[in-house]
Amino acid sequence: MKINVKPPKTKLLQEFKAFAMRGNVIDMAVGIIIGAAFGKIVSSIVNDIIMPPIGLLVGGVNFKDLKIVMKHAVDANPAVTLNYGNFLQVTFDFLIIAFAIFMLIKVLSAAKKKEETAPPAPPAPTKEQVLLTEIRDLLKK
Repeated sequence: MKINVKPPKTKLLQEFKAFAMRGNVIDMAVGIIIGAAFGKIVSSIVNDIIMPPIGLLVGGVNFKDLKIVMKHAVDANPAVTLNYGNFLQVTFDFLIIAFAIFMLIKVLSAAKKKEETAPPAPPAPTKEQVLLTEIRDLLKK
């Protein structure tokens, strides 16, 4: 005997469905995807353009190679290292990405503020106002 039981739709499931179908969630998903791509671009700028000159200035050091050997390699066991250079690299990446996002938000906020401060165009005169203006102009003559 086969029993086909469907779980009843719970209120929580219905609320989640309503939440997931709202436009804000889709906008957020698009923002996350674009942000990930933006993060890759900024990481490439940091790794390929900014860090090599900084490494050259500090004596040709590649930050990812900086480490402290805590235990040397013995036979088949690899060395135990504290890779602080990689941490420095990731920290530089974060700071540059955070600054770039800050500047982007600042530009968007300024553009939004300009939109809000622009006075709205005066409404077009109604037919009655146009007619009254014509009558006034005729009376002046």
